Amino acid sequence: MLTHRIEKGDAVYALVTIGNDGSVPNTEADEVFARPGDMGMLINTGHLEEDPSQLLYLVSFALPSGEMGPPVTCLPEELSAERPVMA
Repeated sequence: MLTHRIEKGDAVYALVTIGNDGSVPNTEADEVFARPGDMGMLINTGHLEEDPSQLLYLVSFALPSGEMGPPVTCLPEELSAERPVMA
């Protein structure tokens, strides 16, 4: 979980599988954007309009081709600033 301030352009790592919940246009409904340990780049931060205390992170994860994937919204508990140790 992200516990310290990160800046736009910083690397972040998925702690969980991050898939399409139907809100990412031009992608398959069940598309997986990142698996645990995959690296992404922070594009922007924000919060829920209904709950300003709920932080949101806009992240683009690296594709196997090396290109960056579509921007996806993530919760703090789904990301880490450190590469997770995989068992």
